[in-house]
Amino acid sequence: MNKILITGGAGFLGSHLTDALIAKGNEVIVVDNFVSGSKDNIKHLEGNPNFTLIEHDVSLPLSSKINDLSAIYHFASPASPNPKSSISYMAHPIETLMVNSMGTKHMLDLATSNDCPIILASTSEVYGDPAVHPQTEDYNGNVSPNGPRSCYDEGKRFLEAIAFAYRRVHGTKIKVVRIFNTYGPRMILDEGRLIPAIINSHFTNSVFYQHGDGTSTRAFCYVDDLVRGILSVADNDTSIGEVINLGNPEEYSVAETVRVVEDLVGNKLNVEVIEALADDPTRRKPDITKARNLLNWKPAISLRDGLKLMINSYGKKDL
Repeated sequence: MNKILITGGAGFLGSHLTDALIAKGNEVIVVDNFVSGSKDNIKHLEGNPNFTLIEHDVSLPLSSKINDLSAIYHFASPASPNPKSSISYMAHPIETLMVNSMGTKHMLDLATSNDCPIILASTSEVYGDPAVHPQTEDYNGNVSPNGPRSCYDEGKRFLEAIAFAYRRVHGTKIKVVRIFNTYGPRMILDEGRLIPAIINSHFTNSVFYQHGDGTSTRAFCYVDDLVRGILSVADNDTSIGEVINLGNPEEYSVAETVRVVEDLVGNKLNVEVIEALADDPTRRKPDITKARNLLNWKPAISLRDGLKLMINSYGKKDL
């Protein structure tokens, strides 16, 4: 049985990864301090002999050494850009920088001492507001180093930089995944990210505040597709020392995304247009040629089908 450590394993994405890895027969150790994760996401694993929870901030060293690891997944970090959300990186800028810097260093040290692969969660935000479209892994981005989003954008860029430094100096088996907008069950609906905000507007009959004129685009990947891609990276030795985009290349504007949800739920949402967020990217779409060629991976779930699965998961009313 493989022993795997996941930081941020109580978060939206981390908890889905935890479920998938346990389902494959692995022993999983989750490390989370619950700044943005939720104990509800892993409550169903209580009592499972293959699951261990360590409540800890990985920006600080672990008090005891963990040995015999087969892999590490470093996924700890706030991810929501909404300044009004209490779990966003806007609310925790210093913590976000520290988990992506010192937290990454601690996990790289652990991977090096265990001589095991480490899969590091980077983000499409390292591309900033891109001058290249779609974004390929060799594009270096257009990022503000001191803007309101820099704690996340530059934190993830540092994560990549130190990972490759460890690769060059120590031969650490790093694998970096740049994750594009992902959605699905277990997202906190009032956290401020786009799809949960739209769905929350429907469930609560409240205003959806649209930042900007609705023409900004995103490419949305359903969580099951993304988890499958991450596991493909983990299982493929040719991905050691590589950066790989993972996301769905189907591009939707904000206004189009609202219309898809409206069509699914059968009613109009109350949309109010407000000022665009500072440094918010105007276009986002992954080039996944590398993932297709290296991993034989591509997403299979359309936005409409994924939204239906997500909306139904909250148990309000089946579509």
